[in-house]
Amino acid sequence: MGKEEKRRFGRVNLHAPVRYQIRGVSEFDNTVSEDISVGGVAFNGFKFIPPATPLMLEINLLSKVLHPIGRVSWCQPLSHSNRNRLGVEFLELESSEKRYLSDYINMQTGQL
Repeated sequence: MGKEEKRRFGRVNLHAPVRYQIRGVSEFDNTVSEDISVGGVAFNGFKFIPPATPLMLEINLLSKVLHPIGRVSWCQPLSHSNRNRLGVEFLELESSEKRYLSDYINMQTGQL
């Protein structure tokens, strides 16, 4: 069988603009998300960012920009590429933004 699912939250595919900044570093990097849940987001980036690195994010979700603070859960080099795939766990997300994200995910999965 397939690998055991460890995620606590259901994810949906989402290709939305993401700006992220390593906490304490002045520059932002831009990318596009791959998938998202109320617990985190995955995306590809050019830099290898070690797990446990704190990130500040801006995620454009329809008509709202979410501003979670997260930490890198994992970072894997993509084969035949100079990019890395990252999984980021949300540590802080305003309750109104979390509700908005949850409603979006429920709408995408038909659970409303």
